[in-house]
Amino acid sequence: MTSQPALPDEHDPVRAVLDILDVVPAPGTADVFTGESLAQPGGRVFGGQVLAQALLAAGRTVPDGRLPHSLHGYFLRAGDVREPIEFAVERLRDGRSFTARRTHALQGGTPILSMIASFQEAQPGIEYAEPLPVVPAPEDLPSVLTQLSTADHPLATFWARETPFDMRHVDQPIYLRPDPATPDRQRVWMRARGPVPDDQLLHRALLAYACDQVMLEPVLRRAGQSWAAPGLSIASLDHAMWWHRDVHVDEWLLYDQSSPSGQGGRGLGAARIFAQDGTLVASIAQEGMVRVPQG
Repeated sequence: MTSQPALPDEHDPVRAVLDILDVVPAPGTADVFTGESLAQPGGRVFGGQVLAQALLAAGRTVPDGRLPHSLHGYFLRAGDVREPIEFAVERLRDGRSFTARRTHALQGGTPILSMIASFQEAQPGIEYAEPLPVVPAPEDLPSVLTQLSTADHPLATFWARETPFDMRHVDQPIYLRPDPATPDRQRVWMRARGPVPDDQLLHRALLAYACDQVMLEPVLRRAGQSWAAPGLSIASLDHAMWWHRDVHVDEWLLYDQSSPSGQGGRGLGAARIFAQDGTLVASIAQEGMVRVPQG
C-alpha cells in the first residue's frame, strides 16, 4: 500500500492553485474580475487554470444555491503568464431553476478563452448512473509524483514539484516514454495533494483545472506517443464538462478515459469521473491540437 508523497521543501502546490483561482472584482466595474497565473514551462497560461478562473468568476454572479452543471469553452489564444487576466461575465439568463453566464477571459483586450456555463438549483428528479469500472484501488498503485521526482528530465522535475494533484495510473504512465500496448482506454486515479475548503463551486472548478492535465493523454497513448516526444506540439482547443453530482477533489477520483478519434492534427479525449465509492460525478470531452513530427 502506498502513502501520499511528501511535498518537497514544504512547497504547497495546492495552496498556490487556491490562491491563483481567487479572482477579485475589478474596481468600479460590475461583473468584471481579474486574476493572475501560475508559472509554466514556455510561459503559456495553463488552460485548466483559466477555465477554472472563468467558472469561478461566473459563479460569483449567480444566485445563492445554484451550482454549475455544465460548461462549454473554447481556448482561443495562448495566454501569457506574465500578464494579468480580465474575466468579463455576461448575464445571459436567470430563470426559475437555471442560470446561464458567459465569461470572456482577456489579456490586453483580446480574448484567450470564451466560456458559457449553466447553473441549477438543487432539485429532485430521475436518478441513475453507470457503475464504477473494476480497477485496482489507488492505494495499491504507484504515484506518478514518486516516479517523476526521480526522473532525469527538467519537465519531470517541474511536474513533480508543481502539480497540485497526485495521479496514479492503472496503466503505464506516458510522461517520459510511450506505452507500447497503445490501449484504447486510460484509467487514472487523482486527488488533490492537500485539503480543499468545503466550497462545492470551488471543488467543481478544481475538477475543471485537474482534468485539463490528463484529457489529451488517451490521444497520445493511442498514437504510441509520450509527453516527452521530440517536436510534440499539443494544445487544448475546446472543452465540454457536465457535473452530475457533488464532487470532492481532495478525495480519490477515477478518470475512465478514451479517445474515440484522432485526425487532421486533432484528437478527441473523453472521460467519466467516479468517486471512490462508485458515484459518477462528472463527464468530460475535450478536443486538442496534437501534432507529432512525421518520421
